Amino acid sequence: MIHYPVTEPDLDGNDREHLLAAFDSGWISSQGPYLAQFEADFARFTGTAHALAACNGTMALHLALLALGVRPGDEVIVPTFTYVATANAVHYCGATPVLVDCESDTWNMDPEAVASAITPRTVGILPVHLYGLPCDMRALTSLAAKHKLWIVEDAAEAHGATVDKQRVGSFGAVACFSLYGNKIITTGEGGVLTTDDHELARKIALFRGQGMDPERRYWFPTVGWNYRMTNLAAALGVAQLQKIERLIAAHKRVASWYRTYLAGQDAFAWQTERHGIESVHWLASVRWLAAEHRPELRDALMSRLASDGIDTRPFFYPMHSMPPYASKARFPVADRVASSGLNLPSSPRLEESDVQHIASRLTYHARELAAGALFGSRPARARTQNGVATT
Repeated sequence: MIHYPVTEPDLDGNDREHLLAAFDSGWISSQGPYLAQFEADFARFTGTAHALAACNGTMALHLALLALGVRPGDEVIVPTFTYVATANAVHYCGATPVLVDCESDTWNMDPEAVASAITPRTVGILPVHLYGLPCDMRALTSLAAKHKLWIVEDAAEAHGATVDKQRVGSFGAVACFSLYGNKIITTGEGGVLTTDDHELARKIALFRGQGMDPERRYWFPTVGWNYRMTNLAAALGVAQLQKIERLIAAHKRVASWYRTYLAGQDAFAWQTERHGIESVHWLASVRWLAAEHRPELRDALMSRLASDGIDTRPFFYPMHSMPPYASKARFPVADRVASSGLNLPSSPRLEESDVQHIASRLTYHARELAAGALFGSRPARARTQNGVATT
């Protein structure tokens, strides 16, 4: 039986050559020529003045907030529907992540909810371009300007996505990307920050390297962190950037095939790309509407697909449902979206026939489960391990 992973890295001979060249050079730690090249190439890709490599995307977020001076007592507005790293980075600074609900069609941070959440303690907004679809940056940048707030874009999943043809990573004071193995491009573990602000770039570089003065070796004028990327990882990043346009096109193509083969299926809902906003479709993400408020149905569907060799992932748990960020406030849209969503196989290596097969099995199992729920039978709750349904 063929196994379809949710996603997989695209690694080829050119990636290997770059990695071995860094290995053979002896520059394997956090110094070496590939680091400067990767940062220059990534800045060029996003259209920003600076790109600074980091050891992973979460630490990139932490660096951004540190450089902006976030401290205890501050509030930063974040979406409740996101991966936990977004809220964690705020917590690392001793600040409070203020959760807001998402939009029902884009699943991204709702600008109206953001406006209602602003208080005198609010210092910034941290929007997340979820699953590769940019937030409404027009509304958010307008809000930020009106209230004199900064924006840090969490672009971990959205390399190359655009708003009015402008790439994400270039809207906020700082933006942060992940280069984990499941992202559109990867360095294994890794992250990168982008900014047009020279002073912020200087602070990020200082904090990233233990706080060491760049002009005075082993002199530390401030407390810093060791959040550096290795030259080995940067070498892989250089090679990955050389094919990023092809990889983005492949992800978009896979998503379009799913929409073709699930067309006319009212049981499913997709993220909406509003006018001028273009997703890179990092993952083919879909909501099964029958599972709203009934995640056991969604988990049963995932379990059945797994028995067909089709790997899936549930949507992120909203932050307000997690013990560290539990809230008595209500976030009805995020609850509906999270309980009914699943990420389908999205590898750029998929062929159209693969997607057609996956869509067929998805439709078949969803119909059977929905019919059983309609007539009163309850599916066995799928056992889960690390959030992945198992048989």
